[in-house]
Amino acid sequence: QVQLVESGGGLVQAGGSLRLSCAASGRTFSSYAMGWFRQAPGKEREFVAAISWSGGSTFYADSVKGRFTISRDDAKNTVYLLMNSLKPGDTAVYYCAADIRVVAAPELWDYWGQGIQVTVSS
Repeated sequence: QVQLVESGGGLVQAGGSLRLSCAASGRTFSSYAMGWFRQAPGKEREFVAAISWSGGSTFYADSVKGRFTISRDDAKNTVYLLMNSLKPGDTAVYYCAADIRVVAAPELWDYWGQGIQVTVSS
């Protein structure tokens, strides 16, 4: 089992920045690919970004490419999502996820955090 806990969310003005953190415990963190997903009210959960188990590959949704950066620190069992140039459309609950592989479909990820709210005001 892997337990995931997100932090760093909150309210920010458009154009601002936030950094989300996801602390993992349980099985070997470095063996897992890590991902970030988000879900806005009335919408399905969508892929945002992912990083391979080695950290050597990163993947982004087109809507966040160039604005968001995913990274991991295996010594701290933590994955980060740095979000710059935030837009009101980025408002959602953000979820951290872990799996042995990187896939876009959220239903294929094994472990999930509880989610954290990010609100971007215009």
